[in-house]
Amino acid sequence: MVFVHCLILSPVERELIAPTKSIPCLSSAPSLMGNQLDRITHLNYSELPTGDPSGIEKDELRVGVAYFFSDEEEELDDRSQSDNYKDQSPSKDGHVVLNEIEYSAFCCQECIFSKLRENEDLNIYSVKTLLTMSKPGDLLELVANDQAPHWAIYDRNDQVIHLHKGEIRKDSLFEISNGRLGRIANNRYRYRPLPADLVVQNASGHLGLSSGEICWTNSESFAAWCRFGKREFKAGGEVHTAEQQYFLKVHLSENNVHTLVFRSLEDLIRERRKVDASGILKELSLVNGKE
Repeated sequence: MVFVHCLILSPVERELIAPTKSIPCLSSAPSLMGNQLDRITHLNYSELPTGDPSGIEKDELRVGVAYFFSDEEEELDDRSQSDNYKDQSPSKDGHVVLNEIEYSAFCCQECIFSKLRENEDLNIYSVKTLLTMSKPGDLLELVANDQAPHWAIYDRNDQVIHLHKGEIRKDSLFEISNGRLGRIANNRYRYRPLPADLVVQNASGHLGLSSGEICWTNSESFAAWCRFGKREFKAGGEVHTAEQQYFLKVHLSENNVHTLVFRSLEDLIRERRKVDASGILKELSLVNGKE
């Protein structure tokens, strides 16, 4: 279910943006309003750096409409490790190579995301091994065949903070893995990360929030927002312009690359995760394909 709430500005805020054009409120959807949205808690438009892949803060004020979603994805299941990795064999150092779809993503011709085996280590490890490699503030990614990856922020003492079933929770990585293997995904996005203590603070500051109180549609968007502080990871947190488009290149094979175009980073993430979960490319907004 989607909830819509308009951003209400104080007199001071209205004075700050007086020279700019006003943005209309979506008041035509009263049926979507609910008692769960008495306040906006996570769309403070001066909160953290945004807009530039380097993470450098810009002097700009964004005004728009906040879209609040519950978590749509049942990402963690009860399949055993033998089911998830029945065709894989660990190497001598304990890692597994999984056959995953590879991607790269661009905004304004600048690469903002890369998951290409030729450029990075995509090996996955057991939870026990992964914990020996992890530090507070790390982005952890749990993966399995034909499932969308589950992302979490590592805290300490085997505890992670993540979005699951529409709730921001702290759980043991051992308990939530359900046989999945994982990796550290700090460099997947090409944005400048926030300091590790601030990453953990971002995550822990949202513990206990659920459904209409949150504005991320999946675990990846939440975890990435915690680490990079980009409003673009929030549903409705990005102002759409005709000039700004996101391009997702799906590398199905060396000579088979599909390119999809999206208006927002959130839309791109959701579509990519659907491909991961189903293994099927939904050719929305196909702008280029090489056979």
